Amino acid sequence: MNTLVSEPTAVSLSFDSDNMWVKLSDGRQLGVPLAYFPRLANATSDQLAQYIISGGGVGLHWEELDEDISVPALLMGRMSHAQRSLDPVKKAA
Repeated sequence: MNTLVSEPTAVSLSFDSDNMWVKLSDGRQLGVPLAYFPRLANATSDQLAQYIISGGGVGLHWEELDEDISVPALLMGRMSHAQRSLDPVKKAA
C-alpha cells in the first residue's frame, strides 16, 4: 500500500516583539526568533505585515525587505544566511 505523505506548509504568519509565528497546515505553530533573520528583526510592524506565502506554503517572502525564507528549512532549524555571515570568521592558522 502506498501512502502519500505531505510536508507541512505555512498557512499564516504573526509576530510578537521577539518571534515570528508560523501556523502550519498540520495544525502546529512554529515560533522562530526574529534574531535569526536580521532583516525581519530590524523591520517595522508594517514591513513585517507585507509578506507573501508562496509556492503553496513552502516559501515566505517580503518584497520590500528582500527576504525569502523556506518553510522546510525552518522546520529543519536553519537560520538566515545573513545571520551566519554575522558570526565571527575563524581564520586559518
